[in-house]
Amino acid sequence: MAYLIGIDCGTSGTKTVLFDEKGRKVASDTAEYPLYQPKNGYAEQAPDDWKNAMLRTVRTVVAKSGVRKEDVKGIGIAGQMHGLVLLDKDNNILRPAIIWCDQRTAAEAAEMEAKVGRDKLVEITANPALTGWTAAKLLWVKNNEPEIYSRIAHVLLPKDYLRFILTGEYATDVSDASGMQLLNVPERKWSDELISAFEADKNWFGRVYESCEITGELTKSAADELGLCEGTAVVGGAGDNAAAAVGTGVVSDGTAFTTIGTSGVIFAHTSAISIDKAGRVHTCCAAVPGEWHVMGVTQSAGLSLKWFRDNFCGAEKETARLMGTDEYILMDREAETVPVGANRLLYLPYLMGERTPHLDPDARGVFFGLSAIHTKKDMLRAVMEGVAYSLRDCIEVFRDMDISINYMMACGGGGKSKLWRSMLADLYNCPVRTISSEEGPALGAAILASVGTGIYSSVHEACGQIVRTGQEQSPDVRNTVVYEKYYQLYRELYPALKSKFKSLADM
Repeated sequence: MAYLIGIDCGTSGTKTVLFDEKGRKVASDTAEYPLYQPKNGYAEQAPDDWKNAMLRTVRTVVAKSGVRKEDVKGIGIAGQMHGLVLLDKDNNILRPAIIWCDQRTAAEAAEMEAKVGRDKLVEITANPALTGWTAAKLLWVKNNEPEIYSRIAHVLLPKDYLRFILTGEYATDVSDASGMQLLNVPERKWSDELISAFEADKNWFGRVYESCEITGELTKSAADELGLCEGTAVVGGAGDNAAAAVGTGVVSDGTAFTTIGTSGVIFAHTSAISIDKAGRVHTCCAAVPGEWHVMGVTQSAGLSLKWFRDNFCGAEKETARLMGTDEYILMDREAETVPVGANRLLYLPYLMGERTPHLDPDARGVFFGLSAIHTKKDMLRAVMEGVAYSLRDCIEVFRDMDISINYMMACGGGGKSKLWRSMLADLYNCPVRTISSEEGPALGAAILASVGTGIYSSVHEACGQIVRTGQEQSPDVRNTVVYEKYYQLYRELYPALKSKFKSLADM
């Protein structure tokens, strides 16, 4: 039996899982680390924290698994996207990594579009200039820390710094590089035009691989420290969402997944590149060679329900504590007693502004139609439905791009709710399935390693053998008809309020 290691370098911690070749979990371990916010809007982490977490968790899973090191055939790495890791010529870290959620770069994003033009940037990178993505951060260092900028020898993404620790190689994969805004996404290679326009040096950027290609081998020093064999293959891996897509089997046309975490993500696979010129959704290279994905984001998905819980559901929290259960289960039961449409109450889930499809940081949450007949449980159901309407907005953008979806996976904390899954199935008008494994990006990274090491011939074959689905929620035609009426009204509310959101922000 062959074994594979999947590493997921997240924002709150790194999770490492050892799988057998059939995708069954043998051992796992997680190590947490801090996030630093030196100023409002800043978000940084220490790359050495990622390194130490990876080394510790890999050592742990290898040791406690009892698997012979010779049987561990490959390592895959997934990770948080858009980060900026800077090394000098001696491989010293020049400054803390600026990570995905950092928002200091508004001026640099404007500078990017001024230098090359918005249309050209979308044409090359498939996205407009984005503050959270890597190129704007590199320009920020150039503009604000010129002494550090002058010493740059290597620019890496978070997971690719871990690759360097394991292999000594400077490399990345196409899915993660897509989030830098320095890659020609249609052609899957570095853009000489953009690198030159932004006054960077192409030598700073490592070789770009497909996600399932071998990028290097474990060095002797790394192997000795981890209890593995020198020469163990390390594959390209993927950005976290691209890896999660592989881990959920979303690797062919018509397949997608919805994640309801703090934010909500809808991620759809496409074999032909499709770009939304309005920039409402992101297009990136998929972890499947020669293919792509599109991704829409709802800012306050699970956050909306958490906000409601924390402010209005004290009784449910206390009851759940006494019962030894989860308060969200009790909240689901209450919401289930309310009919579709929450008794004519609509909720706009814009607690933190919105990304897809409105790209409006000034948008704010709204209860529309609130009257004296409504109770807390009506509001609770309206919150859940409002998040589902917002996720349906992402689907509508995909449809505008001729991307169809007939197979939807549900992930994240919200995906565990049968009620929420039923809302999604009714609004998407397609079956919504859960995934048997909860390992997400780590499993996806391991699957990519299984392809790179020849255990499987392709990502499609590997997913067919490894990914197993759980429960399926089919749409209810009666609910679909009712939801469609409420959804069309929901779509009219943002345009009616857009200018008022701006006025409120300016007060």
